[in-house]
Amino acid sequence: MAEKHDPYAALRIRDFLWLIASYAISTVAREAQIVVVGWQVYDVTRDPLSLGMIGLAEALPFIAVSLYAGHVADRTSRRGLVIAGTFGMLLSAIALLLFTHSGMIARGHVWPIYLVIFLSGIARSFTRPAFTALSADVVPRESFANAVTWRSSTWQLAAVIGPALGGLVYGFAGTEAAYAGVSSMMALSLVMLVLVSHRGAPAAAADIPIGESLRIGIRFLFEQPVVLAAMTLDLFSVLFGGATALLPIFARLLHAGPEGLGILRAAPAVGSLITGLYLAHRRPMRRAGFALFTAVAIFGLSIIAFALSRNFVLSVAILTISGMADNVSVVIRGILVQTLTPAHLLGRVASVNQIFIGSSNEIGAFESGVAARLLGTVPSVIFGGTMTLIVVAIVAWRAPKLRQMREIPVSEA
Repeated sequence: MAEKHDPYAALRIRDFLWLIASYAISTVAREAQIVVVGWQVYDVTRDPLSLGMIGLAEALPFIAVSLYAGHVADRTSRRGLVIAGTFGMLLSAIALLLFTHSGMIARGHVWPIYLVIFLSGIARSFTRPAFTALSADVVPRESFANAVTWRSSTWQLAAVIGPALGGLVYGFAGTEAAYAGVSSMMALSLVMLVLVSHRGAPAAAADIPIGESLRIGIRFLFEQPVVLAAMTLDLFSVLFGGATALLPIFARLLHAGPEGLGILRAAPAVGSLITGLYLAHRRPMRRAGFALFTAVAIFGLSIIAFALSRNFVLSVAILTISGMADNVSVVIRGILVQTLTPAHLLGRVASVNQIFIGSSNEIGAFESGVAARLLGTVPSVIFGGTMTLIVVAIVAWRAPKLRQMREIPVSEA
């Protein structure tokens, strides 16, 4: 008889619960902050490129320090690194509150926002690989897939609440109240991290030089063609399909205020949450490769449809579908990285994944801002969705192992 599937296996582990609770609250705070920053900057500048500059300010530290952050995550206490990074993001939220209270932003000086986003990007660069590795440390290997799915679902739930909350507080209470709320949630997230007892002790040898340490992580990744192809697919689909960076402009086109922007920003996460909960309660995919390429193609088509929509409700529905498709890719890639990577390499491999995926979101935002300045907002989004479909076709052609993959393979620790 087939072994009974336990959809709540990872949630029965105390440290994992504290970890994803902290993750959820910090994500609510960050997503709310993104809405507030985007509306605040565009309200002052009325320039789509200014929205792209927000993404660039966060992408630069991702690219610059992510590999080193992965190296550190494999040599030091992963719990301590996550706590330190979250504390850095708390300080960044407080700085945004103080700059807004001083009146500098209202007078048209948006450079302090770019500076704070850059510094918070450094903190997130260290937090992400350490968190990925720590979440693998606190659960048994047979529960990895379940943990990844719940982690993704938790993020999506937070990404639903965060933008809506940020837009509502901004619209009804003002910018300062929104930033104060973000700071409070970051502080609560920090407290929950302290309650995690597992320190996530790494297995890497302490005497390996940093250059060799990074080469080992990168070399391992390039020896895994399925993982590399999945990362590449996500990299370029997110890079070209970054319509979310332009949502403040679309909110105005659809005659919605900051509250409407919050709903638009939350819509993809609603779809992702639905998909995540469904995947958590079903057995592992039998045709994972086919599901991955189909999902990314649907994501590209949704981006094109969103650009053409002029109805707010229809736009929300399309973004919800895009989120449903996107989360299939997120879950498959997350399971591949976590199950095929030895524990002592998880920090470094997660940092490379961060460069591929994390920075591509922010660089995609910059690309969207530049394209919107050159082509116009709607044509630039249509172009991005079309390029996503082209990427799907190219990767499907060049990566037959990923295309033909059925069940996701699991390696030994």
